[in-house]
Amino acid sequence: MYYQRLHHTIERITSKKFNTENEMLFSVIDELIAAENIEIIGGRIWQIIPSKKGYGLVYQKGKMQKISSKFIIYFKDYPVLDLFARERTFLSDETNPELRKKGIFKYSATGVGDKVKIDGKSYYEYLLAFNSPNLSIDFKYELSIIATFLTSKIKQWRISASEKNLKADLDKARLLQKSILPEHEYSFHDYDLYGLTVPADIVGGDFFDYLEIGDEGDRIGVALGDAASKGVAASAEAMYISGALRMAMTFQIKITPFMKKLNKLVNKIFKDDKFASLFYAELSTDNNGLCLYANAGHNPPMFIRKDSEIIEYLNPTGMVLGVAPKANYTTENINFNPGDVLLIYSDGLTDSTNKNNEEFGEERIKQLLVKNRHLTPKEIALTIMNAIIHFNANGTYWDDKTIVIIKKTDNKN
Repeated sequence: MYYQRLHHTIERITSKKFNTENEMLFSVIDELIAAENIEIIGGRIWQIIPSKKGYGLVYQKGKMQKISSKFIIYFKDYPVLDLFARERTFLSDETNPELRKKGIFKYSATGVGDKVKIDGKSYYEYLLAFNSPNLSIDFKYELSIIATFLTSKIKQWRISASEKNLKADLDKARLLQKSILPEHEYSFHDYDLYGLTVPADIVGGDFFDYLEIGDEGDRIGVALGDAASKGVAASAEAMYISGALRMAMTFQIKITPFMKKLNKLVNKIFKDDKFASLFYAELSTDNNGLCLYANAGHNPPMFIRKDSEIIEYLNPTGMVLGVAPKANYTTENINFNPGDVLLIYSDGLTDSTNKNNEEFGEERIKQLLVKNRHLTPKEIALTIMNAIIHFNANGTYWDDKTIVIIKKTDNKN
């Protein structure tokens, strides 16, 4: 599944009202096991017990033999636990005889919560362990995303418990974020662009930008990102990534190495509870309409030809930013002809719900794009956004909504 969709699944689960952190984590295990699109058949939650120098079992669910509630995983018996603070997620063979008797021969585990120092070493508050028929690198990445978001949710919960009136600071943050967003309309060579963002809160984690590359005026970058968090924290991450993009454009770094560098930076600066998806494209004055792009775990933009109703999806070319510091990214390309349209958007559009908890979905966006592709980028963007806002007016879920439309026109003199 797309990483951003996985994030949305976890966010929906954790958006319910819970009395305790453990209750929220229990619910996550239950619903991940029940989810048809995630290959998890069993799960366990281990909570650190500093006095025991180990983890105690606090919850288990799924198709596996039950482990005694008194069972403790001691640090000394699992040297790999010393590496969790750095690696976060592991797929490994089970060595404990008692657990092997329960039919657990391989395990997948990931760290959640704050880090606790014991004997000079750092350990996560919680370990989430899962059974899956697909213990692959992709599954490891999925676990890291689950852990990252749950850690973020726990931290948000703890902060909100002691929060006071932040209205003045939020107003400043809103003005700062607004100042870095570009003007909606932009023209480059024979391309017209229009972008629009509608935050769910006073500030949001979505951003888009038009980026002049170098001093020749023959290339521009177009970026749309989505920081997987809420409010001020997401806004800070979005502004950081936006600033890094602008800085990179002055050095004219090629797309693939730049994405790798950006991923490492996000992992270093916002480690443990933050990640972001990003779609980045470069347009040029090339007569063949060449457009290079990289997609870091973002929902696939939709590309449609002038005289066709077939949608081409620009699928991810790498994983979301910040989860795995050694992740790789590739660069792909498309070619614009006059009249062709590219729609880039955040998942706040598709995931918005109405009062019946029905999602707006990709299909409605696709139909609106097909129907209105002959219009200007501004008209297309506003038509789609207005439809979503109307649909979401009394909805049960809403998120930041951002859209950018790129359309190639006849050559301009």
